[in-house]
Amino acid sequence: MNEIAAVIKLPADKRYEYFIKKVVDFEEIWGLYNDGWAMTQDDTGKMLMPFWPKKEFAELCSIGEWSDLSPESIDLEEFINDWLPGIKDDGYRVSVFWNNDDSAVLEVDTLLKDLGSELEKY
Repeated sequence: MNEIAAVIKLPADKRYEYFIKKVVDFEEIWGLYNDGWAMTQDDTGKMLMPFWPKKEFAELCSIGEWSDLSPESIDLEEFINDWLPGIKDDGYRVSVFWNNDDSAVLEVDTLLKDLGSELEKY
């Protein structure tokens, strides 16, 4: 089984751990974009911004309503310094490994803390 297929089968919390390690290691995060970034909602209607650790994972979600969106990378430093504060200011939450089934949905501050903890190891 290849890495992509194996990771997709992991529970959301394990995929989140994988996400943190990979984005810090590769210093980039992936979203889906076409004249705007992909957005979705949680069960309460709160807006979520989905992100993935690798292009291949984002490509798998470029289907249905997102079929016209393409994976775009975001530099980790820019993500931490610009994106996450903006997402927080907009009142959105972050969805890691969104797949329309289960994903890690969290507040920006939690993601910032976890990325910071992982970055300290480098």
